[in-house]
Amino acid sequence: MTIAARLVTTIAAPLDPASADAPQVLSWPGHRLLVQRGDTDVVALDLDTPHAGRAAEVRFPAPWPRRFGSVTVSPERDAAVFAGVHAVRSVERTGATRWEVRHGCWDGGCTLSHPSFDEYAHDEDHSRADGGSVAVSADGRLVWAHVRGPLGDDGDTEDDQELWVVLDAVDGRVVGRANTMTVASGSEHTPHPDSAQMGLSVGEGEEGSPALWGRWDGQQLTTEQIGIGLVLLAVSPSGRHLLTVDVGQWSLYVHQVEDGSEPRELDAADTVPAHPGSTGEDRVYWDYEAAFVDEGTVVAGTSECDAPYGSVRHWLVDVDGMTLRGEISYPVPVSGPARAAGDGTWYTVSKDGTSVHLWELAEGS
Repeated sequence: MTIAARLVTTIAAPLDPASADAPQVLSWPGHRLLVQRGDTDVVALDLDTPHAGRAAEVRFPAPWPRRFGSVTVSPERDAAVFAGVHAVRSVERTGATRWEVRHGCWDGGCTLSHPSFDEYAHDEDHSRADGGSVAVSADGRLVWAHVRGPLGDDGDTEDDQELWVVLDAVDGRVVGRANTMTVASGSEHTPHPDSAQMGLSVGEGEEGSPALWGRWDGQQLTTEQIGIGLVLLAVSPSGRHLLTVDVGQWSLYVHQVEDGSEPRELDAADTVPAHPGSTGEDRVYWDYEAAFVDEGTVVAGTSECDAPYGSVRHWLVDVDGMTLRGEISYPVPVSGPARAAGDGTWYTVSKDGTSVHLWELAEGS
């Protein structure tokens, strides 16, 4: 069975893909941004407010090149928050630093504080360092950051520990913290509609990939481990369900956020047919990206394993029964995984990286 997708819109990537990261869509209730990072600046486009041409752009000067960390943008586009090797920095549109929280170096061999990026700008070890990540809450008031200790005001009390911290988005004040008990090569946040909740996937290379869930009650940050060897993919519109995939990409899992019940599972090898262009001998597996279309359905792809054989495939999954409803049929060829874009949509990036396509289920699908 095939299920038709409708093209909502196509947005041109604001930066040259030859010198920038792939564009991505960040979504919160009522806010959707297209964000792309280059070495010198970050561009954010508002996808929900009509604009004429480039008037939709907001640009933030970058404090360091993209190989030195990751970035996110606040829902209202008043600040970009950079997760660097030695610090988390909030930058305004003018390039002014709103605040900076210094932390231990993600290059495990470095024991120096390096108050200035210029001190390690040409050091290869720093440019290849491990890293954390940041996310801004749905209401824009909090910044969640995965960093390496110690924090700037802690001396050696949390040296070599990894911390998940909650920061005041206005002044960078640390309002909550927890030890993640991880040894990360990288991480990624998964926002929740409730600003007091957040997900964190921590990659530990061959050691595993713990998925963590955090709750901030206004006084204390508490965390729980959803599982070892899991990657968080998306949160349902209501916030009641989480979607994960195991690091081996064998199965998708749907978890209940509140009750911790046994997750429902959908194994790729047992349900997804072999690609028509393949010999049928290679393993079929899920992508590391997926999207909730609504509370009961998910779009998940097998694009990574499909790519060697030609066209990539995306699938509509029923959440309640964790069953495959059918393959998504697009009016034009698509590339890469299906990624969450909020408001009942998902997005794909063109093969050359120059445009982003927003999709929704066609009427009657």
